[in-house]
Amino acid sequence: MSAERPSLPPVRLNSEAELARDALAAPLFVRAVRLARWAGSDTRVGAGGELVEAQLPAAAEHLGLPADDDGAAYASEAWRLAVDTGLLDVTDPEEEDAVGTVSAGENLGLLTGGSPQDVLSIWLDGLDAVHADATAPVLDDFTDLVGEDGSIDFDALDWDPEAEAEFLDGVLGNLYLLTLADNGAGEGPVPLPALAASMIVPDDMGEPTDDILEQVSEAMMRLDDQFRLLEPIGIVEYRPVDEALMVEEGEAPVDAVGGDEDDVTRYGMVKLTPLGLYGVRARMLEAGVDAPAVGDLAGKGADALLDGIAHYPESAARAEVKLWLAGYADGAVSAAAELLAAARGTDEGGPLRRLHCQQALALAGPESEPAVRAVLDDRELGGLARVWLAERGAADVPAPPEDMIFWLAIDTIAAHLDADGELDELQGLIEGLSAQHSGFFDEVWRVDHPATAEVLEAMGRLHSDKKAAKDARKAAFKARSRAGG
Repeated sequence: MSAERPSLPPVRLNSEAELARDALAAPLFVRAVRLARWAGSDTRVGAGGELVEAQLPAAAEHLGLPADDDGAAYASEAWRLAVDTGLLDVTDPEEEDAVGTVSAGENLGLLTGGSPQDVLSIWLDGLDAVHADATAPVLDDFTDLVGEDGSIDFDALDWDPEAEAEFLDGVLGNLYLLTLADNGAGEGPVPLPALAASMIVPDDMGEPTDDILEQVSEAMMRLDDQFRLLEPIGIVEYRPVDEALMVEEGEAPVDAVGGDEDDVTRYGMVKLTPLGLYGVRARMLEAGVDAPAVGDLAGKGADALLDGIAHYPESAARAEVKLWLAGYADGAVSAAAELLAAARGTDEGGPLRRLHCQQALALAGPESEPAVRAVLDDRELGGLARVWLAERGAADVPAPPEDMIFWLAIDTIAAHLDADGELDELQGLIEGLSAQHSGFFDEVWRVDHPATAEVLEAMGRLHSDKKAAKDARKAAFKARSRAGG
């Protein structure tokens, strides 16, 4: 492997303006903003910054929520988010049993007067707060945790905050990867049992054991609670588990994992939203995960572009190149010259850089011709320059010398080997290039290219004609001997 592969495929994100609009429309965020604007000088909070219980009915009414426990809970949740995201500033009470006051936070003004990036930064703080809530322990009976002296026995919770957060982040990471699967074809909702199983069932396990199935069922129920909390902040669309399927409170039937039920959607379906892709990627980047996005390379040098797209899917690579070209201020000729200069090199990554350079030049347009003609005599670039000119029907293209033909053949096959393309396409390329010149294998082993022996060995494995394959293996042996290895 010549170029370092990113751990995740590149994601195509909506523009920051679109994402900011989505953030401002997230139901929980909307409620938090409305409460932040509703709060006044007579609004009182407790020692933890929470809205005092006596004011919860008024807060719920302002939000159009019912005047019951559920309405109060939703209002309290929105208030906490407003405080956590700096939409409100809390002044703690000076004395015990007293109440504090609130005022508008600096971030509240940024929602209307700031940039889309400001809005998204505030929203990400909100996502962190909701994520923390989603991984908090479930307290069935809080009184069991309180000792005679009033202290809380946290050890009795059997709760590992780091492990809980890691598990949920792992689930969101898997959902992110599934969404990007097959070049974006995996954008449909994912069944909750499959998502839970992806975290529990070992990859090398055939039929899951009853213990594993039970763990998956428990994970499903935990995820069901968590996705219900995460949906209002806007990162997922979630269809909860059908309550009619519950065997007992907090349990799901084990056969949910096996898919025996005709309607798998009843076991929960979840899908990342465009805002969710942005939010999960932001969390992964913060954790040090390599999670590229289309557009990351715009404004960088051609060397960074060609190395960066080395293992991108074709459509993502094209999109990245288009953005790079669109942002290049010095014109098509300068852009093409920089691309060609970056494509040079005898290192392992050179062939793939040149392949992507040729593809990038195809997008650069006919204005690039002067820069392409300037490298016609270059040993490494002259072949691809002639291909580019010929594809455009250019006149006065000099015929390549024989050694350049062979060098280009080796370079092209080496690039496709490194790109891990479809086997049928690679086989067709190998057979097509070797058939273009009589006595190909009698001459090609002499090519002074660092990948000559490796390419010939691959041709010996993949060529469908037995005689040609044998000739390729003989040529590979000669190339190895010539190179002293």
